[in-house]
Amino acid sequence: MNYFVHSHALVESTKIGDNTRIWAFAHVLPQATIGSDCNICDHVFIENDVVVGDRVTVKCGVQLWDGLRVADDVFIGPNATFTNDMYPRSKKPFQLLKTVVECGATIGANATILPGLTIGAGAMVAAGAVVTKDVPAGALVAGNPARLIRYIEEKC
Repeated sequence: MNYFVHSHALVESTKIGDNTRIWAFAHVLPQATIGSDCNICDHVFIENDVVVGDRVTVKCGVQLWDGLRVADDVFIGPNATFTNDMYPRSKKPFQLLKTVVECGATIGANATILPGLTIGAGAMVAAGAVVTKDVPAGALVAGNPARLIRYIEEKC
């Protein structure tokens, strides 16, 4: 084991890359995959069908639900919310919609990402934004619903 797990974290997966740090009260389910050099902060929950790339930071209070793919060099701010079912109902079958966050993207604090979307490479989602459609590579989006503000020079 060449990664750090805080004594109060529950990490059931063995698919964790070198030099990753998983902090207190995080819970990583058995089939989740986390790359190298990641920082998984306090109170993060990662479901089975989640893949996290290398050098990803997931701040406190984030849940990564089944079907999410997070590429390398992504930042996910505190309490950002991902969803994976457009029409959730208790105790009824659901349709899992996969969400992709491409390399170098940033998701701001308290942003909400609806299911089945792609956040493009180097894109930035502002804090508190509600993302209801795909975000193009290099775009800065903000608001509810999230709207294009401008393109930024970030490259992945």
